[in-house]
Amino acid sequence: MNSRKSWSGVASIARFNWPYYATALGVALSATITITAVDHFWIKLAALCALLGSGYFLLVSLGVSYLVYDCSDLYRWHWLAKLHVPKSMDAAICCYTGFDDCSESLREKLQPQSWYILDHYDAKTMTEASIQRARHLHPPAPHAFSCNFDHWPCHVPRAQIIIGMLAIHELRNAQQRIDWFMQAKQKLTPDGSIVIIEHTRNLANFIAFGPGFLHFHSRATWQHSWTSAGLTCCKEFSITPWIRVFQLISS
Repeated sequence: MNSRKSWSGVASIARFNWPYYATALGVALSATITITAVDHFWIKLAALCALLGSGYFLLVSLGVSYLVYDCSDLYRWHWLAKLHVPKSMDAAICCYTGFDDCSESLREKLQPQSWYILDHYDAKTMTEASIQRARHLHPPAPHAFSCNFDHWPCHVPRAQIIIGMLAIHELRNAQQRIDWFMQAKQKLTPDGSIVIIEHTRNLANFIAFGPGFLHFHSRATWQHSWTSAGLTCCKEFSITPWIRVFQLISS
């Protein structure tokens, strides 16, 4: 079951990053006024370039966000059938770093006997304004455990699946990501796996988000992180050209 409302994904992106979109809208309006009010050729040309650039940013980034977060299979969960997971699970873990918009629907879909949510948010290191706005609008669930990315609660048992959805890229340092993978590996059952769902630093995300694609990590960077933690990728596929899924098991 998918309880997300129409346009909720792109609306969240706009709310979390509203200063960028407000600036782009302001540039577009100013450029439009300049084009109609000024006769100087070069000023008109500069204004036209500004209008095209800001318009491209608004339409393409929000359009792609709508395709990814509202129209694709990402939150409809049919892609879970592609993973190698046990039909019956004693425990499952969902990790996030910014805000949690998937754990409840994931729990309904996977139906493990025990479900644990780990919140790795660190106010000292995760200082981006968009994360602050996201957490203000979507406070952590009361039953989520706040813990460091490299030190998980002892009472959380080993799990058949550990999921990090659009979250682990917020660990900006390579060693932090390796430490997270190592900690997750320690919490796996012998038949368990880690599943991360992320944007990657590829051409599709560059076309969609411009320099913002640098916020994502390349596939090679991800591979270095999980390989360094003693993990190997057993399944990999895309959900749209902008989102990649990796399923990892112990090497």
